Amino acid sequence: MKRFWGFFMAAAMLVAAFLILPIHGEAGIYDNVIRLHVLANSDSEEDQAIKLTVRDAVTEKTQMLLQNVNSRAEAEAVLHQSLPLLEDAAREALRQAGSADAVAVTLSEERYPTRQYESLAFPAGEYLSLRVMIGEAEGQNWWCVLFPPLCLSAASAQDTEAVCLSAGLTGEQYRVIADTDSTTYKLRFKILEVAEAIFG
Repeated sequence: MKRFWGFFMAAAMLVAAFLILPIHGEAGIYDNVIRLHVLANSDSEEDQAIKLTVRDAVTEKTQMLLQNVNSRAEAEAVLHQSLPLLEDAAREALRQAGSADAVAVTLSEERYPTRQYESLAFPAGEYLSLRVMIGEAEGQNWWCVLFPPLCLSAASAQDTEAVCLSAGLTGEQYRVIADTDSTTYKLRFKILEVAEAIFG
């Protein structure tokens, strides 16, 4: 009986949070972002260094491919068509690093944890993800935001906002990912994570 009431109270709190916090527009973040996920062969020092070499090759290639792209749908189409090119770039980076590891590059939905990148943070959930899997793909991962093109960005906050808005994020969605110190937004992130796990 106690377990039932505990579940009931948790569900009631979640419903109340949905009613209080305007998270529906924020959930659209998932629909306007493409993530990059590079998985190293292992956690050895050599494999982790190779992972970064492959990362650099792939991000350089995607930066060229997406330089005139203005929407996630267009970015998805370009990346899907360019998967063989990206795999070739990763394979060449491995060859130059003296590695005989295989590599596979895919584009599919993938679940991500809440992740902070410098001044921006993205809520946990299902994102379209370009995955680069090196060898056994059992080492520490490397993540970034591929679209909007933030992987190699050292731009100012103003420039970053312009990039995000031009890629389809709304002003409210940008404020959500930029306000990383706000208790309110951290609570919203948690609610998005719970809701995505239940309903996603």
